[in-house]
Amino acid sequence: MTDRAWFDAAKGDIPQWAASMPKDADGTTIDWDWVRSLDLAHGVGTIPESTPQSIHDALKADYATREHLESIIAQCNSTFMTDYDRFIGSYRLPRALAYANRRLNDNINTLLHLGEQQHLWVVSRERRGRTTVAVLRPYSGSRPSNDDQGMLNLSGETGDASAGNTAAENSDVKFPTTVALDDIQDRTAAILDARAERRKAQRFQKRAGDAAMARANLSGATSPGGAALPGGAAASGNATGHHPKPDWRDAYLPGRDVDAVMGIDIETTGIDPARDYIIDVGFEFMNMASPRPAGEPETYAYEQGYYAAGDAYDQSRLAFGVPPENAALGNALIAKLTGIDVRGRSSEAGYRLFDEWPQAQAGLLARLTQQPYVAHNATFEHSWFMLNVAGYAESYRAGRITIIDTLPMSRQWDPGAVPTNEHPYGDNTLDAYAKRQGALDSAHNERHLGLEDSHIMLVAMKHHLAALKAQGKGPWGSTGRAGVGGKSCGRKR
Repeated sequence: MTDRAWFDAAKGDIPQWAASMPKDADGTTIDWDWVRSLDLAHGVGTIPESTPQSIHDALKADYATREHLESIIAQCNSTFMTDYDRFIGSYRLPRALAYANRRLNDNINTLLHLGEQQHLWVVSRERRGRTTVAVLRPYSGSRPSNDDQGMLNLSGETGDASAGNTAAENSDVKFPTTVALDDIQDRTAAILDARAERRKAQRFQKRAGDAAMARANLSGATSPGGAALPGGAAASGNATGHHPKPDWRDAYLPGRDVDAVMGIDIETTGIDPARDYIIDVGFEFMNMASPRPAGEPETYAYEQGYYAAGDAYDQSRLAFGVPPENAALGNALIAKLTGIDVRGRSSEAGYRLFDEWPQAQAGLLARLTQQPYVAHNATFEHSWFMLNVAGYAESYRAGRITIIDTLPMSRQWDPGAVPTNEHPYGDNTLDAYAKRQGALDSAHNERHLGLEDSHIMLVAMKHHLAALKAQGKGPWGSTGRAGVGGKSCGRKR
């Protein structure tokens, strides 16, 4: 299929999803007819007239649409992965919903800025619970200021910004400066907190049920003290020293036979794959045990001149763009972190968007399935690939993708990851891990570009594995695994 025909194919999957997923992540019955009515390809946001009430109403409508979409998207992963009968054949519907939701989020940010320009409110970005939300407060007469937004001039005027000129001041039409704000506050934090509490209650119920089953087990009556209960002190696995107890991340640890791997790192415009965009992808290959393939170029010029290619080969750096609406708003935080200014990454400037580029997705997927891929905090990359790369979710579910994570390597196997008040499990950032493993000089910091970060990660991993093997620890210890290790669906451990 070419162009955007995949949106029609995605909607064609609705009957499969409706049969398997009647409710969203918040327990609300999904109106699949409403989903079917959405124009996913061309936008689901509301474009208002430039009047205060119209802007207010458009923002309220967009918030409601985003809440509905994201609650559906949030449930899709667990539904797809637990569809053991394979009734749902494709993950393209969640990808299509996420595509539309990203543009909707751009529209919401545009409306927020437009309201600031017309003195309807002042926007501040505040951390609340698990996320950062836009908080609206009444305009007090001072010029709005926001480091992350505010680069967009929707008025079409060229007034002196230092004098505080806005659309409301430059326009011949004077609008009222007050609108109701209570019904247009971002509810994301409250929604995520409530969702987390429900999951917590479900886990508690499961543990209580497991404990009750253990008490009822007659085999426990054969010993004076009874059998140890699941989740009890005897089974807690509390570690001594700086080592944390085992957790779910340990599934991503490498095995003792790991060799050829692909390291990958992505840079994005935010942390939410259903709202933000991939703008930089870097990956390279390295063998952890066997010699570097013959015939590969001996050197590669990284941005950091003090990086040496060493055993790495087949390096790639890919740059992607954002829609014009996103570019116009700017992103000071990402520009400061990565050096990438999205104002120069508009699709109108010739940059291709990753979620609109099937060939780029197919090329990346082919590499991800050839050998294990490695990332630091790999669940981040995984979540983005699920909602951006055509065929990734299907390949992952089928067991064709193996993921290794260097974060649990640092957390479990690096004695330098000493717990502190700031870092209860030790400092396991890529920067800290790479420095402890000799992959990054202490005088320099993690670059926050895909290829450069992939490189120091693989160098650190190789150094770390060599030291662990010499000591008979890690994969070569009593709890280590044979094979390549890592997380892969459908494979017994």
